[in-house]
This record gives sequence, C-alpha cells and structure tokens, in this order.
Amino acid sequence: MALETEIKLSLPASAARRLPAHGLLVDSKPLRQKLVNTYYDTPDRRLQRKRVAVRYRQKGTEWLLTVKSDAPSPGGLAQRSEWEAPGQPGDFDFAHVDNPKLRRFLESVTPELVPLFTTDFTRNFWVVVPQAGTRIEVALDRGKIVAGERQEPICEVELELLEGDVASLFTAALSLQSDLPLHPEGASKAERGYRLASAEALVPSKATDVPLEMGMTSIAVFRSTVFSCLSQLQGNERGLRESNAPEFIHQARVAMRRLRSAIRLWRPLLPEEYVNNFDPRWRTLANQLGDTRNWDVFITEVLPPISAAFPDHSDLQRLLSQAMNHLADCRKAAQVVMTSPTYSQLLLEFTAATVALAESKKPPLTMFAPRSLNKRAKRVAALAVETRDSNPEARHALRVALKRLRYALEFFAPLFPARRLQRYHQSAAGLLDLLGRMNDNVVAEQLAVAAQPGHHSDLVRGWLAGRNDLMLGQLAALLGDFLSHQPPWEHG
Repeated sequence: MALETEIKLSLPASAARRLPAHGLLVDSKPLRQKLVNTYYDTPDRRLQRKRVAVRYRQKGTEWLLTVKSDAPSPGGLAQRSEWEAPGQPGDFDFAHVDNPKLRRFLESVTPELVPLFTTDFTRNFWVVVPQAGTRIEVALDRGKIVAGERQEPICEVELELLEGDVASLFTAALSLQSDLPLHPEGASKAERGYRLASAEALVPSKATDVPLEMGMTSIAVFRSTVFSCLSQLQGNERGLRESNAPEFIHQARVAMRRLRSAIRLWRPLLPEEYVNNFDPRWRTLANQLGDTRNWDVFITEVLPPISAAFPDHSDLQRLLSQAMNHLADCRKAAQVVMTSPTYSQLLLEFTAATVALAESKKPPLTMFAPRSLNKRAKRVAALAVETRDSNPEARHALRVALKRLRYALEFFAPLFPARRLQRYHQSAAGLLDLLGRMNDNVVAEQLAVAAQPGHHSDLVRGWLAGRNDLMLGQLAALLGDFLSHQPPWEHG
C-alpha cells in the first residue's frame, strides 16, 4: 500500500497555458501522458458508500488496476491509501490489496462490478526539486469526465509529494497560486464522476460528526474539526455559485460559524499569529454572505405567512418586489466573493497553516474539553439572567453564546454519555430555534425599512410585534428548562 499525498487545484482553461512558464517549472523537463480511466462499482453503489474507488487505467500500452480510499480533500489536500498492480480490464484480482477487510469486501462484490464512468485526459507533468530531499510532481490534467451521454470538462493542477514533507507541497502550491487563478478542490475526479453518473441535483452539504479518538491530542482534534468544517463549506461552493437555492448559502455560513467557533474554542492552544491572521478573514467572508441569507429568510420565511393572511394587500406586494431586487443584488455579490482569488487564497493558506500546527500532548483532551465547555456554559448562564426582559441585544448575545456552546458540545460529543448529551443538546436546540426566530423578526423589521425607505408598513410592523410577543411568552420556560439540565460533561 502507498499513501498518496497531493493537493488538487482547479484552473480556468484560459489560464492553463500560463502554467509551464511559471518559475517553479521552467528548469524542469515537461513530460506528457494520455490517461484513460474507467471506474467501476456495483449497480447499488456499494463502493461509493464505503468511499472506495476501483478503476482501470490505460497508460500507453499498460493497464493498471487501482484501488483508492476516497477520503475528503479539505482545502485541496488529499491523503489517500492506494493499491496499484498490472492487470487487464475485466479481470479483478485484488491480491495486491494488503488490507484484509477491504480485500474481502472487494472480492465479495467482484461479480457485480460494472463500468460507471470514464475520465479521459492528457497529463503534462513536471518533477521539481525545490530543495534537497524534496521532490514534487506538478501535473496539468486537461480532458473530460464521461458518464453515458453526459460530459464534464477537466482542467486542474495536481501537486503530488514524491519525497519530503507536506509543508514543501504547500509552499509549491502557494507559489503557483500567487501567479495563477488556482482554487483548492474538495472533490476528486471520482467524486465528480459519480455525481455526473447519477445525474442527481446538487444537494446542500451539512455538518457531519467530527472524527475523534481518545488517543488524539487536543490539536489533532482541532485539525480534524476545522477540516470537517472546510469539507462542509466546499461541499456547498458549487451550489452557491450555480444555484439560487437558499440552503447552499445557509450551510456555507453554518460551516464558517462552526469553523470560527473552533478557532475561538482552541484559542488558548493556538499560536497568536494563527488566530490573528485567520479569524478576521473568516469573519469578513461570513459577513459578506450574511445579507444574502437575511433577505432569503425575509422572503421565504417571514413574508409568506403575512401574505397568506393578507393576500391582496398592496404594501406586501410592493415590499416583496423590492425585497426580491435586494436579494438578487446580494446573491450576485456573494457569488463573486465565492469565486474570488481572496477566497481561494484563504482556503489554501488556512489549510497549510493548520497542517503545520505543532502537536502537544498537553493539556490532554479529557481535561481541555470539560474546561472549555464549563467556560462557555457559565457565559450562557450569566447572559440568561440579562435576557429575562425583551431586550433584543441581550437576546442576541445569549444566542451567540449558546451557539458557541452547542458547537463545542458537538465537537466533543464522543467523549460524553449519549443519553445525557442528547437531552442537553435537544434543550439547547429548542432554545436556539426560538432565539433564532426572534432574531429573524428584529432583522425583518430592519429589512422592511431598507426595502422601502421612507415607507413604513404598519401591517408588517404590527405582525412582527405580535409574533415577538408570542415568542417572548415562550422564552422563560425554554430558558428555565435548558438551565435545569445537568451538563453532560459533569459527573453525577
């Protein structure tokens, strides 16, 4: 088995011709290969569900059978197990796979394997030696993915580490990115092929459980956590760029909030320059998407019940029209942000710096987690005392603090008893839902004014005030219920 370590970067076709002239490559001799890869799976996609890829690659007159673990690629970085051996298409001999469990699985599905899609591309590549002890293959792949009658172009740069450390790989990638519009890709060719073969509509990517094992250091858990957030963020990029569906931008913002919460949670263990560099940049990016999300909520959640109750009210029709115009402008701005060099650079630089964080066994995770959660729980309890009245600012501060506590609890969830954790989490989620809807009301009133300056609809303001009064009546009970639960990280 080999461990393949590479960085994948997409490149506009119009910029591809500039790559060979880059200073990193000018002293290296370019080589060229034609590569045709056919990917196989069972009709019910069992390999895809296990995140395993099986392909036959034609390289000149040679055929290679390859098995890969198709792990996520946060920030473009992919580290995958790979098994490769000569063979002939249609002959699936997995004797070279030295993972017994994986080999048994592959052998069990062999009779059902069928071709699913093909990647057909030309690879121009250079082997560079930026320093003694470091060798990197830089490859430019141009071609297409084919699944039945459907096709999708390939134009990407892969940097594979042949010898040396991962830091050198990122140094080379950042050097290329400084002169070329390269964007870190979260999806492999195989993932894109599966998506093309299924012909399914894009689905918003939601947060998943963070991999956590008891032997991991606190910094290793941080790295795993933020990479999970990056995977969620990048899983929504395409939908955000190409679709007007509100959920893509919502989930992208959730990913960034979770990521920033992780940075703040682990701040005592992180280098000051790391926090000072990246936290403000992620905050700026999240804020640039915020207006779009606010208008989405206003149009899809706040206005519909008012319009249903008063379908012929002219104020509402004018308000909806103006709100739609604002949303269109904000969505275009958000799409520009998500295709900007600033975003691409942030992804690559953040991933590089996160990979480079020094490990430390102190404090142990079993000490760091409860201590961090206690700090956040005390903050929530203190703000709860200030939120017994109708002050929107106090409610917003409580909502932010409670979100940070909930995210921290989710990051550390495997450490605590599942039943107590579930009760505590459900109570927090109910309270957060109410606080979120109350905050939407506050923002909605501001947006109603922004949509029609100088024109104040008594109908909308009256509706929002009535809804707010109803929710205020529920707040004390939900707050009391949450505070009554014993935190799951406390013994008792």
